[in-house]
Formats: sequence, structure tokens, C-alpha cells
Amino acid sequence: MIIDYRDEILQTLIVVFVLFLILLITKKLIKKFSVLRSINANRRKIIVNLAYLFHYVVAGTAIVIIWGVKLEEFTVFISSILAILGIALFAQWSILSNITASIILFFSHPVRIGDRIRILDKDFDWTGEVKDISGFYLFMVTDQGENIVIPTSLVIQKGIQIMNKYTDEQIDRKTEV
Repeated sequence: MIIDYRDEILQTLIVVFVLFLILLITKKLIKKFSVLRSINANRRKIIVNLAYLFHYVVAGTAIVIIWGVKLEEFTVFISSILAILGIALFAQWSILSNITASIILFFSHPVRIGDRIRILDKDFDWTGEVKDISGFYLFMVTDQGENIVIPTSLVIQKGIQIMNKYTDEQIDRKTEV
């Protein structure tokens, strides 16, 4: 008995073709958005990779359904994965919460690399320049020369005052000249 898989192969090829089109469009849109908002290329790469991951998961799900995995079994599997992800996203110190916070920082937060900021916290008085924002951390150098690494989920939770790009001493020196 010969089983004919032509339909499944054709549908899989269509999904792969559509996936590549969507990846190209996504990359162009994110690049255009990041240029308009003056966002660092490294941060753009992180967001592009996360978008790619999302698209691959959706395409993989479509291919699994095309090839006949029973829908009931697949929904149990997906609901289990989503439950685990949901718990992880709400955990304050989890890796996924930091990635989610990094995406929020990329699209809607006004802090940019090179900005002078003050983190408003009752326990710490951190004022300095943002050196880098990665997928997990914000790196800054304080006015005292300390290198501070702050998880991006904490940056979202704390109040941040965006200041001018110069320290008070630098401003005083400029006014004296």
C-alpha cells in the first residue's frame, strides 16, 4: 500500500514559503521602526531574533497540524507549554520576564543608550549613563565610575528619571567657561 503525501508536502512548502515572506517583512519593519526611533543595532537584533522565534513556532505548529497530529493531543501539549510559559512570565526574576521587559523597553520606553538616568529607589541612588541594553540587562556607569548591571524587568518596575547627558560637575564647568 502506497500512501500519497502530495497534499501534505505541498501545504508544508506553502507554509515554509509564507514563513520566509513574513520573516523578510518583519525584519524590514523592525529595521524601519528602529531607525525612526534611533535604536541601537544590537537591540534591534534581539527583537528580530525574538520575532523570528515567534514566527518559527507558529509555522511549526501549522506543519504539525498539516501532517496529521491529532488535534486533541496537540492542544493538550500546547496548553501545557502555555501554562509553563504563563507561570514563568509572571515570575519576577525569571528569564522570560527579562526578555518580555526588554521587548517593552525596545518598543515603548524612552530610555536610550547614552542617556543619563537616575533610578528612583529608596535604597540606592544610582545616577549615570546608560552604556548598553541587552535582552536581559541594562548596563550603566554611575557618576562615581561604578559599573551597574540591572535586570530589564527591574528597569520596568522602578521609576527612572531621564536627565541631560552631562553630570552636574560638567554643567558647572561649562557655565564657568
